[in-house]
Amino acid sequence: MNKTIKIYIGLLVLLFVGAIIVEFSTPPPVNWTKTYNENQKIPYGTYILHNELETLFPTSKVHDIKVTPYEYFDDYYSWEDSTYLTAGNFIQINEFSPTDDVSAQELLDFASFGNSIFMSTSYPPRTFFDSLGFQTDNDYSFKGAANLSFANPRLKQDSISIQKGMSNIYFSELDTVYTTVLGYQKFDSLQQRVNFIKVNWGKGNIFLHLQPVVFTNYHLLKKNNKKYAAAALSYLPDDTIYFDSKNKFGKDLGSSPLRFILSQPPLRYAWYLALLSIFLFMIFNAKRKQRVVKVIKPLENTTVAFTKTIGNLYYETKDHDNLVNKKITYFLEHIRRVYYLDTQVLDKKFVKSLVLKSGKDESETQKLINLIAHLKAKPSCNEDDLLNLNKAIEDFYTK
Repeated sequence: MNKTIKIYIGLLVLLFVGAIIVEFSTPPPVNWTKTYNENQKIPYGTYILHNELETLFPTSKVHDIKVTPYEYFDDYYSWEDSTYLTAGNFIQINEFSPTDDVSAQELLDFASFGNSIFMSTSYPPRTFFDSLGFQTDNDYSFKGAANLSFANPRLKQDSISIQKGMSNIYFSELDTVYTTVLGYQKFDSLQQRVNFIKVNWGKGNIFLHLQPVVFTNYHLLKKNNKKYAAAALSYLPDDTIYFDSKNKFGKDLGSSPLRFILSQPPLRYAWYLALLSIFLFMIFNAKRKQRVVKVIKPLENTTVAFTKTIGNLYYETKDHDNLVNKKITYFLEHIRRVYYLDTQVLDKKFVKSLVLKSGKDESETQKLINLIAHLKAKPSCNEDDLLNLNKAIEDFYTK
């Protein structure tokens, strides 16, 4: 591992340590999301309400419904007797009611057999609008705090004033034959609006409330606001409570295998940091670990080419004598340089010494030396003489 890689690893380690220190030293931000989740203690969760249901209904059991209302109550419906095998109060607290049309009809059927439905939501199921004969409207011009009160004079002391997280959705039309107004809301100079009603449905009742934020942790802990929530729920009989849970089985959490990691801020930051680190490592490691070795072409040996060029020049000019003399000169120089023999006298003693040192055939060597001596003495050489001499010298080199 070279020095550069060690530096990169050190920087990444420092980055991780720094991120961990910052994460643990920074207080977690307040989550103001309106989840209405009974397991969450964030401002707009319903943890306090859910835990206090047994106090508000001391003789009742509380059951969390973690499936749709249709799936839950349909299992308790007896087709033989055309009745439900269970009874009680269904409670749902949510900004947007997640109840589908089939479940909404199931709740209406459940209420018609003498049970109660309490739903606090700004946007009730569409099926309820048609079946219960009401309409809602939204006045976006509201400002300031909302005064929430009850129609029953005996609950006058339970009125409260809240501001944060409110909307001005109210009941604009009601079926007065079956509907009883239970509560109002009023923003500053705006007129008083109906926000809490009871609808007689069969043998039971359906309670609709349009300000679910009053049941959240934040508002239940503010001042004495819990009295309003207790008064609103006091309309329900002291019977079994079926609480519509936000943590339903089979809830769509997304198809990503990383959905849990991405849902938790610390894990999400760690995941993004890991991806960034890998990306940086890939960028820096893409460089070669050593510099490119430059390929240097070896110097071309031009001696052979030069010799061939000069040889062709002499051959083309028919200067055979000059070529013969040069070949003899080069050959004798080779003998002196390789075998360390004196080439001034080319006699039998020279031939014998050359044969001993070179290991060549004596007769062939003698012929070569005789040819050299003959050509040196000859006044003029022709092309045949040059070819014979060249062949004899080449045979001496190769054999």
